[in-house]
Amino acid sequence: MIRDITIGQFYPVSSIIHSLDPRTKIIMVFIYITSVFFVETFYGYAFILCTLFFGIKISNVPIKFLFKGLKGIAFFLLFSIILNTFFVKGETILFQFGIIKIYKEGIIIAIKMGLRLILLLLGSSILTLTTSPIRLTDGIESLLSPFRKIGVPAHEIAMMMSIALRFIPILLEETDKIMKAQTARGAEFNKGNIIKRAQAYIPILVPLFISAFTRADELAMAMEARCYHGGVGRTKLNPLKYHNIDLVAILLIICFSIVCWFL
Repeated sequence: MIRDITIGQFYPVSSIIHSLDPRTKIIMVFIYITSVFFVETFYGYAFILCTLFFGIKISNVPIKFLFKGLKGIAFFLLFSIILNTFFVKGETILFQFGIIKIYKEGIIIAIKMGLRLILLLLGSSILTLTTSPIRLTDGIESLLSPFRKIGVPAHEIAMMMSIALRFIPILLEETDKIMKAQTARGAEFNKGNIIKRAQAYIPILVPLFISAFTRADELAMAMEARCYHGGVGRTKLNPLKYHNIDLVAILLIICFSIVCWFL
């Protein structure tokens, strides 16, 4: 399951989505996420899903690689569906056993919540899979730069967000190594009930935290050794520039948002 998490990874291929300005992609993802919350009908979710498949197709990222990231949230997805199914009340009872009641409205809301989580994860994953960490940092910094006038440290925030995204696959890989090392020493992670499985994962946390702090310290020392002192006076080798394709992409996502609002 750990290897299946794709958030924070970059898939280097040539595509239209990869060639877009990172600021354009960030704005598009923001509008996409907002549009997903607008939709309340299954027709709307079907439209978003078709649009999402089209975006995945032109990004040249394998669908299998993108969808395997859903395995990482399978537990939370299932938990959300069960929670809404059993605890959301309505008017039409479909099943009743003692005090347990399942309503039609609860099932509908559970399905919608599951679809919404899937759509949000897939849409957000396209951003990180098609944008390198450096360009993503530059894009976030550029979008936050107008807030510097009120004291917002745009460069520092962008750097922290980029490092956090980059550390996700690194820490997951480290977790996988620790689990394999403990499995070789007789640890069992897939046996017993839920409580025993949760207790088996506790010994992983200590070496994982030690490894995380060690990596963070090494990163800080490497940045200091390269005379990094924040964003003051920094220049860029490849400054960001908008192109005609970025304008077309913004117009398309605005049209997408309008259709979602009507649906």
